[in-house]
Amino acid sequence: MAKFYVTTPIYYVNQSPHVGTAYTTIAADVLARFHRLLGDDTFFLTGTDEHGTKVEESAKQAQKSPRSFCDEIAEQFKIAWLNLNISNDNFIRTTDPHHERAVSWVLKTLYDEGYIYKGNYTALYCVGCEQYKTKSELVKGKCPDHNIKPEERMEECYLFKLSSFQDELLTLIETDKLKIEPLQRKNEMVSFLEKEKLKDLAISRPKEKVSWGIPLPFDPSHTTYVWVDAFLNYLTGLGWPEDKKNFKRYWPPDVQLMAKDILRVHATIWPSILLALKLELPKRIYVHGYFTVNGQKMSKSLGNVIDPNVLVGKYGPDVIRYFILAEFPFGTDGDFSIKRLEESYNFDLANDLGNLLHRTIPMIEKYCQGKIPEAKDTSGFHEKLKDVSLNSAREVVRLIDDLNLRGSLTKIWEIVRAANKYIDEAAPWALAKESQIDRLNTVMVTIAESLRVIAVIASPFIPDTATKIWSQLGIGEPLEGQSLRSQLIWGKIPVGTAVKRKEALFPRIPD
Repeated sequence: MAKFYVTTPIYYVNQSPHVGTAYTTIAADVLARFHRLLGDDTFFLTGTDEHGTKVEESAKQAQKSPRSFCDEIAEQFKIAWLNLNISNDNFIRTTDPHHERAVSWVLKTLYDEGYIYKGNYTALYCVGCEQYKTKSELVKGKCPDHNIKPEERMEECYLFKLSSFQDELLTLIETDKLKIEPLQRKNEMVSFLEKEKLKDLAISRPKEKVSWGIPLPFDPSHTTYVWVDAFLNYLTGLGWPEDKKNFKRYWPPDVQLMAKDILRVHATIWPSILLALKLELPKRIYVHGYFTVNGQKMSKSLGNVIDPNVLVGKYGPDVIRYFILAEFPFGTDGDFSIKRLEESYNFDLANDLGNLLHRTIPMIEKYCQGKIPEAKDTSGFHEKLKDVSLNSAREVVRLIDDLNLRGSLTKIWEIVRAANKYIDEAAPWALAKESQIDRLNTVMVTIAESLRVIAVIASPFIPDTATKIWSQLGIGEPLEGQSLRSQLIWGKIPVGTAVKRKEALFPRIPD
């Protein structure tokens, strides 16, 4: 059995979940669900990053302890992912005791191996990013993501010898041994490493300045800095280093998803830590763009955050999942719009998919006594929809492997639209009037089979809707746990299966 390990970044608890963080998580969920459908042994990790200066300051402003503040925000993320039907296998928190133990062990190991040393660090630091910036990354002297001027900081700290990995990292990225996609993002990292010299990384701050952090095991007067702590979640989320069996089962990650603002640290600091620990690198880092509102990145500091829980409450989880992935190619930027969301709801979900099911089940009730009939017509008229259904579904497998999620949905909707067109051309109402029973029955079977294929292949994207289609078709065995290989065979619905008409999938939103 093949394995599949997918991760999102862990989300910083200084802000609540928003549509931007939901975007990455939904994409990872689709990949995890699809690989389970393929029969792969799948593990999907997400979680929260909970230490550091910003959390400590935010907790103080909220008049809460850092721990209670983190508990509250972490719970908000869990609720958001539950509402969006996210199927993560673990939710890691960097305040989990086993994570903190692992971080201490790694710090001691790197120190003993000579990768960490004591020194001073002076650099431009963006509080919003919690990253040091080079002058070339600034726009008019400000961080382009947060529109603030970085602070110049110098203080005693411990440093990780990041600079010693520069040449090795460049080679790994150029040769795709550390694969970064899309190509544009790989080229950005190659260019960065060719032009900029990596500096050794400050990995600690004095405890009197940042007490909310993991103490260095070799110097408790310092607490560790965010990235060395945060990155290790990808390991500790599997139970590492204590759970060696689970680690061996899933490591390394097959895909690590992230937005472009954290690519640089994921392509330099993260692999350097792994190289120092002599662990395998991720197979693939895939970088997507930003969701923007009025052309600006969503962030708490800019005041343009859209709460996914509010959207789910109004439209339902599948509408949000579909729109977020269908609106623009995964890997590029896109602007969020409620107007476009409602257009997508009405045209794609209500008119196309919802209407297809709403037409089909009542016709089976009316013309076939509510049961799937036997297909006897051999005219060949029905082969086109069969071919479109199966071939498009197989194409989705290739597209998802390329992380072309929008293209996958386009292929699924080719089946939906072909089925609606088939109904119009076959005109079952006319066949019933003319008593062409064999042809009528075959038409009903063909439409039902296309809906079955749609339910299976769309289930990673819109799981609730797929389950409702499956249920209305009357198929006894649950959709969850089905094998894609066994379902991409025509004629799987047994003759005599009773359909079950229920409420409309997507009632239209008034203009």
